[in-house]
Amino acid sequence: MKTKLRKEKVNIITLGCSKNLVDSEVMGGHLRRARIDVKHESKKLEHNISIINTCGFIDLAKEESINTILEQVELKKQGKIEKVYVTGCLSERYKHNLEEEIPEVDAFFGTGELRQLLAKFKIDYKAELVGERMLATPKHYAYMKISEGCNRTCAFCAIPLMRGKHTSKPIEAIVAEAEMLVQKGVKEIMLIGQELTYYGLDIYKSRALPQLMDKLAMVPGLEWIRLHYAYPSKFPIEIIDVMKEHQNICNYLDMPVQHASDNILKAMRRQITRRETEDLIAEIRNRIPDICLRTTLIAGFPGETDEDVEEVKQFLQKIEFDRVGIFTYSHEENTAAYELKDNIPQEVKQQRAEDIMEVQRDISYEKNKAKEGKIFKVIVDKKESGKYLGRTEFDSVEVDNEIIIDSPHKLNPGDFVNVKITRAYDYDMEGVVV
Repeated sequence: MKTKLRKEKVNIITLGCSKNLVDSEVMGGHLRRARIDVKHESKKLEHNISIINTCGFIDLAKEESINTILEQVELKKQGKIEKVYVTGCLSERYKHNLEEEIPEVDAFFGTGELRQLLAKFKIDYKAELVGERMLATPKHYAYMKISEGCNRTCAFCAIPLMRGKHTSKPIEAIVAEAEMLVQKGVKEIMLIGQELTYYGLDIYKSRALPQLMDKLAMVPGLEWIRLHYAYPSKFPIEIIDVMKEHQNICNYLDMPVQHASDNILKAMRRQITRRETEDLIAEIRNRIPDICLRTTLIAGFPGETDEDVEEVKQFLQKIEFDRVGIFTYSHEENTAAYELKDNIPQEVKQQRAEDIMEVQRDISYEKNKAKEGKIFKVIVDKKESGKYLGRTEFDSVEVDNEIIIDSPHKLNPGDFVNVKITRAYDYDMEGVVV
């Protein structure tokens, strides 16, 4: 006899980063295991319980999280849903304020309180189920969290306040999770954590990311492994050697440098100078010349001058990163930078960010232009407006370039095809299957 689904119907809404998405997938996996009907970001009002996994990273993210909570509370007031639960970073950081301000929420939970949230559904948290996730991504790719928290002390960052100290997951558990994901049809995994290069220091007493990569590269059926969020200070260069050894580890590295002015880097407590960053990048490119380097920058940190901004632009022109993202500085309480005066108006921060990205746009276009006529292995992500969209190993999901693919044959998400690039744009390219 088939076990009936329980009457609760849950919709999980995820805000913020891919690390939050993984938390939502783990939560969904536990709920499904308990025979609860659970969806991720369903647009249909078929559920009676909303769980909002919030972000508290910067002002804009906090605003989006609060607006989403208020929208769900309004649905509850209208009788369209019965309960609203809130979890994640914003809830961890501002639980008491939120309880006072939005009492209509049934319960708030911090980032480490999945057990307590599940108890609301009379479910026992099972550590052995953590690898059993309800994938919210298309089935051919998944994010994989290898650690939680961060031990770095960057002046601008509130993440350690919300996520705690760095905690690595054991290699065996990560490999088992990767094997489970491959069985579900996953072909590409993106390794994520607040700080990948710190991996292993707590449980193995040494930086163990190279060993982890080595083991993951041996998982049958895992076609692409991609690294996100590698801190440049004390970077373990063996990572690049392991990348070079295995064809299924993408020649791709996401390494946020945040700034290029030594004055600002020091004020940010980044523990690295511009010269050291440049030397590291030169060494990485010396070992893998065609590696794709992605970075993130912050515009408008307290005390930043026009000269500092010019230095960032010159740095970009010299280094020529393949991919760049930029945030405007957000003044976060209880961080070291909160003691500094947030002395740059938001419109100036925004203008500086746009000026910096204008420099990067030209670099990106030239790099894409150089790919015209060349053939690349491309993974198909989706079909949109009659065209297939995919990515090379040099592009991660949502944040990097897409290839608009012309194919005479039907393609499916997760297919790998060889594509000849026919036309380049600033941030995307067109190509034909060969």
